[in-house]
Amino acid sequence: MLTVPAYAATSATEPLTPTTVERRDVGPHDVLIEIRFAGICHSDISNARSEWGPSTYPLVPGHEIAGVVTEVGAEVTRHSVGDRVGVGCMVNSCRECASCLKGEEQYCLKGNTLTYGSVDKDGTVTQGGYSTHVVVTEDFVVRIPEGIDLDEAAPLLCAGITTYSPLRRWGAGPGKKVAVIGLGGLGHMAVKLAHAMGAEVTVLSQSLKKMDDGLRLGADHYYATSDPATFEQLAGTFDLIVNTVSAKLDLDAYLGLLAVNGALVNVGAAAEPLSLNVFSLIMRGRSYAGSLIGGIRETQEMLDFCAEHGIGSEIEVIPADRINEAYERVLASDVRYRFVIDTSTLARPTVTVTST
Repeated sequence: MLTVPAYAATSATEPLTPTTVERRDVGPHDVLIEIRFAGICHSDISNARSEWGPSTYPLVPGHEIAGVVTEVGAEVTRHSVGDRVGVGCMVNSCRECASCLKGEEQYCLKGNTLTYGSVDKDGTVTQGGYSTHVVVTEDFVVRIPEGIDLDEAAPLLCAGITTYSPLRRWGAGPGKKVAVIGLGGLGHMAVKLAHAMGAEVTVLSQSLKKMDDGLRLGADHYYATSDPATFEQLAGTFDLIVNTVSAKLDLDAYLGLLAVNGALVNVGAAAEPLSLNVFSLIMRGRSYAGSLIGGIRETQEMLDFCAEHGIGSEIEVIPADRINEAYERVLASDVRYRFVIDTSTLARPTVTVTST
């Protein structure tokens, strides 16, 4: 087993600290990846602080991983040493249920294996990308095309696919009016992707302070939701609204912005329950839905789309010793628009081999 440097949470209340983690031996179908960059997702903070239920500590977060293959198992056919690759939110699934057979491993009926904080097939707890290396089965490793820098590619493995999937599923494209609630780590990717798909894009944000950014990223319009006139002016406008914020919203007010047969899709994960009046749906044939990342096949499709259209995440690259500062800045909405850890700044003692 490889022992490699990492950053881990040791409890829900303590800052993350340097540590080491063991990576399993490379099996016949495994790929060893030298991680170059790891994005910081808001869900990393929620898991590190046990906000979505008790986490198992120590916990190495990180499910936006970009790196280079350094070793492959004897039966690997999809990847070769030197390939630029990525790993997102999942590292395995049952591969047998109806969801997996449809290429929707994110909805695995037996429960997929998350990149960190999940019980792996061998009974160990998975550890994520705030590290220098990771071993992943080849089927859950995707190719990062040339044309996307690895640092800008890392957040695509979560923020990119999380917004790409509902945009594709609900038909964002020419002739469609798409609104994005929130211009943060998820929202800025939704704007870029919807614009590249050919939709007319509107940002709905609490204030206008990020309007210049929104228009630069591809939005056609930008409105402040703190202004009640916004909801009057835009009533019945949108074919699709993608909600990227993790806060409690007045769903009825936002549903009122949908055209007949329009859909409001939630990708943000609010900690508290949301409620709505069913008449907000049935009187205009509207839908309220949720969407969770995407399957491996769709994630590769998203990366290829981003390479074709020159899309990467807007990032601020940080050294590992600023992870805790970055967490606080994420919570204060003080990042434009995704922190990415340069894993070369992790302490890199000689990788040692321990007996199994």
